[in-house]
Amino acid sequence: MVFADLIFIYIFLPLNLIVYYQTENRSYRNCVIIFFSLFFYAWGEPVWIMLLVFSATIDYFHGLIIEKYRGGTGAKLAVISSLVLNLGLLILFKYSGFIYENINAIFGLSLTVPAFTLPIGISFYTFQTISYTVDVYREKAEVQHSYLGFLMYVSLYFQLVAGPIVRYADVSNEINNRKESILGISTGLTRFCVGLSKKVLVANVAGSLAAPYLDGSIVSLTVFGAWYGAVLFSIQLYYDFSGYSDMAIGLGRMFGFNFLENFNYPYISKSITEFWRRWHISLGNFFRDYLYFPLGGSRKHKLRNIFIVWLATGLWHGASWNFIIWGMYFFVLLLIEKFILFKIPLKLPVIFSHIYIAITIPISWIIFYFTDINKLWEYLKVMLGASQAEFFNIANKIDLFNNVFWLILAIIFIMPVTIWFKDWCDKRSAKIQAVISYATPLFNLLLLFLCTAMLVGQSYNPFLYYRF
Repeated sequence: MVFADLIFIYIFLPLNLIVYYQTENRSYRNCVIIFFSLFFYAWGEPVWIMLLVFSATIDYFHGLIIEKYRGGTGAKLAVISSLVLNLGLLILFKYSGFIYENINAIFGLSLTVPAFTLPIGISFYTFQTISYTVDVYREKAEVQHSYLGFLMYVSLYFQLVAGPIVRYADVSNEINNRKESILGISTGLTRFCVGLSKKVLVANVAGSLAAPYLDGSIVSLTVFGAWYGAVLFSIQLYYDFSGYSDMAIGLGRMFGFNFLENFNYPYISKSITEFWRRWHISLGNFFRDYLYFPLGGSRKHKLRNIFIVWLATGLWHGASWNFIIWGMYFFVLLLIEKFILFKIPLKLPVIFSHIYIAITIPISWIIFYFTDINKLWEYLKVMLGASQAEFFNIANKIDLFNNVFWLILAIIFIMPVTIWFKDWCDKRSAKIQAVISYATPLFNLLLLFLCTAMLVGQSYNPFLYYRF
């Protein structure tokens, strides 16, 4: 089950809210969330519930062992065991096929490639359980003595399959002491509707428009078409991923959880360094705190540490060579920025910084998109004018003309126009603010109506995070 689904919107979520708010008993409410979370996960992959529960169980006991033997060898062995088991499961289910294929290719062998189905969300909940044991070991989080409390944290369906990566330390107090309210439900509903609109009204449309360029014949592709497809996929990826994060944050607020932001308008960045402070913030922070700093950060072996982080970032996104190339692409760009561009005392107009992002980011998403390296290379050759492809044709003109207004709006809302509007309202009279507050429910209903209409008549509703 996914959030952008009519069954979820009109049956699952309302039923969850009704059952949840039957009583104020905290144990009851936690059990309700666990039940609905496991049901949510089982809707698509019931066989993998046991893997999720197993992962939660081993780290629940790892936490207890760390607390019991704190400061001793037992605690160290427990955190090492947690890392080995969690990463071992991740490697087994996500990377074993990739490893076997490359061993066969390199050594000319014919080993049978494991045919594991990738459990949805395994990268997210694996990182979350790792953050728990490591933070308990570092004494940055208190151990969770309630097994049901910890199981709820791991299985929480709001962010289970598409993030953000929620650290235990950030929500530990809310497991048993969160404060639900009408205001929380209201603001959460608004955030959910905005995220749903991003997914249904923009991301799905962008994906359907990009598909003929990305999945069509390279022979008939023009230079403009290659860039147009890359821009459309950039729009799809941002609105899809940030939309799911918005929905997760909104759902959390409806039930009293306050998740941290995962996106901060990354496409307005002026450098790759800034971009990765704004894009998938929870993942960047995870690798910074649990990999980059433990390796030594910028104090020693800085170049090696950055390389390892970006190799890991690429592999986290998928078991394919294009993801490794994608990680190395950003590694090289960041090195150029850190050791060359940021060293030049030249103040260029900010427009050049935005042009730099507008060129480098769509190229990165093309590397991200194509798991077929040969097709990736051919597409990039067209995109960079290194092929015999023509620049523009009549089909491009028609496609652009038919979608120009939608495209302009999609690009406008990539910028923080809602923040600008909110700031403008906050500086105005109380009457204007009152009108906005009264209009918000109508705005939510309008978005919900539009999304429903699109979902009813729309067969294109991809889930981009199946490989995570």
